[in-house]
Amino acid sequence: MHLTLDLDSEVPIYQQIRDRIVEAIARRQAREGDALPSTRQLAADFGINFHTVNKAYDLLRQQGVIRINRKSGAVVRRDADTGPPEAPFIDDWEERMRVLLAEATVHGIDRQDVLRRCEALLIAFEESA
Repeated sequence: MHLTLDLDSEVPIYQQIRDRIVEAIARRQAREGDALPSTRQLAADFGINFHTVNKAYDLLRQQGVIRINRKSGAVVRRDADTGPPEAPFIDDWEERMRVLLAEATVHGIDRQDVLRRCEALLIAFEESA
């Protein structure tokens, strides 16, 4: 799994780490049971504080994407083949989607363009599988 971060972005680094890991799992670059780099290793690779990586991993753990074990470290818990999502995920996902769609509406992106872009992204995830 190869992660790319923009250390000059206004998006917090921990959020970028979280997002890139979720995208990597969606592209099947990481699957259920795969180990993630240690927090110290990932922090060293990017020259960032390991607490930043801890924050990203904790967010992923709270969202049910990874599990953290003292001995084995962070491991992917869910991927596209794991089965249906857990109920709390759907509610949270719909709330985040509502905000993204509101932003698109505010910026004048019409319905067909939103649907076209969503379809293109989903196809890209499927093709990389």
